[in-house]
Amino acid sequence: MHLEANMNTLKYLLNELFYGLKPGNTLFILLGLLTLIGLISSVWNELLWLWYISLILLVLLLIWDLIRLYSIHLIWGEREVPTKMSLGLWHDVTLRLSYQSTYFSNKKIHLNIFDHYPVNCKLKDMPQKLTLYSDQYAVLKYAIKPVKRGNEYFLGMQCLIQSPWSIWLRNHFVPNISKTMVYPNFSSISQYALLATDNLLSQLGIKKIRRRGEGMDFNQLREYRAGDPLKQIDWKATSRLQKLISKEYQDEKDQEIIFLLDCGRRMLSHDDELSHFDHSLNAMLLLSYVALHHGDAVGFSTFATKNNQNAQRWLPAKKGMSTIHNLLNNVYDLQANTVTPDYTQGVSQVLLKQKKRALIIVLTNLRSEDSDDLLNALKLLKHKHLVILASLKEQALEQVLDKPVNDFSEALLLASTCDYQSQQRILFDQLYTHGINIIDVTPDKLAIKLVNRYLEIKTSGQL
Repeated sequence: MHLEANMNTLKYLLNELFYGLKPGNTLFILLGLLTLIGLISSVWNELLWLWYISLILLVLLLIWDLIRLYSIHLIWGEREVPTKMSLGLWHDVTLRLSYQSTYFSNKKIHLNIFDHYPVNCKLKDMPQKLTLYSDQYAVLKYAIKPVKRGNEYFLGMQCLIQSPWSIWLRNHFVPNISKTMVYPNFSSISQYALLATDNLLSQLGIKKIRRRGEGMDFNQLREYRAGDPLKQIDWKATSRLQKLISKEYQDEKDQEIIFLLDCGRRMLSHDDELSHFDHSLNAMLLLSYVALHHGDAVGFSTFATKNNQNAQRWLPAKKGMSTIHNLLNNVYDLQANTVTPDYTQGVSQVLLKQKKRALIIVLTNLRSEDSDDLLNALKLLKHKHLVILASLKEQALEQVLDKPVNDFSEALLLASTCDYQSQQRILFDQLYTHGINIIDVTPDKLAIKLVNRYLEIKTSGQL
């Protein structure tokens, strides 16, 4: 029993000693020299003593350099990472490392460092080579791009340390756990706010629907301007002030916009790095910012969710720019799943919770087989609310139609694509006849189309 325990202890010590240990470049050079001396000694036997001495010296060098390598363990690491990242954008991560020399080790060490970044990210400028001086900090940066939303974790830093004479290389792990939250891409919001300040929204593709002063709610009285319609003239104020006075109107405020977000299997489709679901979230956030900026309230509901994961979420409509932060915190870890969408169930949940008349925007990826369920659900929703159906179509369909036909298989593919789109148009025609606003666009154009449609509805007073 004691012998077995001692053997296990010895195995453990040897495993700990040599785990992650690799030969360095100097070791191969020394072994090459030893081999050369051995070849010379095999020809001239009187030089055999030189080979033995060289072998003993090599073993002593290996042991001494190994001792000095394992005395290097006082390495500390810190990481600066944004607590919130935007999906699909590059972010900088900063590493700070320090080293304290011991009696056997050098005042400086050379190492390669690799940060254990989250698996759902892309990486630039990593691994890196680094020289650490005793009692000093070394700083390095690299870039990371998240490709999936949610909570992500950095686990630690992996260091490949060179021994003082570069005979050995040793793996050393520096534990350092950091958490970051990957949010939908809100860069479009910043771009909108910047361009809106300079009245350059046309650069984003956003249309200016109506001149100022032609909305629905009374705002103020002002002097008559050339081109003002006669119906805007306030005759009482005109007679009192002895000059023409016009009424100025503004778009109605305090209206409510509710997004009904499909989390089902079709939203998993990809046309680029982002899924249809992520494109929908980005469009929802941009339109939410625009609506809040216009004094409206914004909320959202989900459907086609799993009970044990991404359970159905509901955020009642609220005003104020702080609502953007509430939206981000409620959707950043929301993911599409493999559930088949049930439009009737999703609409029923909204009708139970949303009592005030609102603009309901359904974000989904529509198929012709959904016609019965979808049509009944939207007709039910339209009794009380104004409805926009925003359906994402795959860019692959457009590519098939634009591609020239060279053989029979491509002809079949083109015919099936045309038939598919024909079925889609029939469904859209049915929805249109029932008064449903329809947006059918590729994911990259969804955000701007939604904003323009909202502005059209807003200024026309339909809501």
